[in-house]
Amino acid sequence: MLERVEFLTSLLVYGGALSIVLLSAVSGGAEERDTQLATFAGGCFWCMEPAFDKTEGVISTTVGYAGGEKKNPTYEEVCSGNTGHTESIQVEFDPGKVSYAQLLDVFWKNIDPTTPNRQFCDLGTQYRTAIFYHDDEQKRLAEKTKNDVEQRLKHVSPTEIVAATKFYVAEDYHQDFYKKNPDHYKRYREGCGRDERLEQLWGDD
Repeated sequence: MLERVEFLTSLLVYGGALSIVLLSAVSGGAEERDTQLATFAGGCFWCMEPAFDKTEGVISTTVGYAGGEKKNPTYEEVCSGNTGHTESIQVEFDPGKVSYAQLLDVFWKNIDPTTPNRQFCDLGTQYRTAIFYHDDEQKRLAEKTKNDVEQRLKHVSPTEIVAATKFYVAEDYHQDFYKKNPDHYKRYREGCGRDERLEQLWGDD
């Protein structure tokens, strides 16, 4: 009987130690990735994803709605211009590989920062441009780069710099639209004259 108890005790100890080792290997063996968020509004969110997706250090992009009061808005509601939201993109990134300042450069070079409540062929407050900062450092950098852009273009920019609030993820069919519907996306982008205007503003940048 004593031998049985000793055997079971040793088995429990061994099993517990093994469980700890396995759990460590699964959840704690590798350090969790330190990521940050950046949120921007640059007109049609379909057209903002490609530039960020190809930026090294960007882990994921999600399109959605931000800046308004309406809870859980639909695409149709946002398109009405009555929700206060603007089409936006949320970028998860690895700050060890890409800086927030670099992401700001991607943002500015993919919008027309001279037009209020409009981006290319899309009109309305739901297409206004904005930088939704997540901390004081992001705010500082956003304001600095906006000033740099205004000096370069010699034009006061209506792009908003505001604190990030609730971000509402857009419907599934909007996510990675340029990959899911490449022909539609290409016709839309070309029809809006987006690239021509960007070249006028930024040249080879």
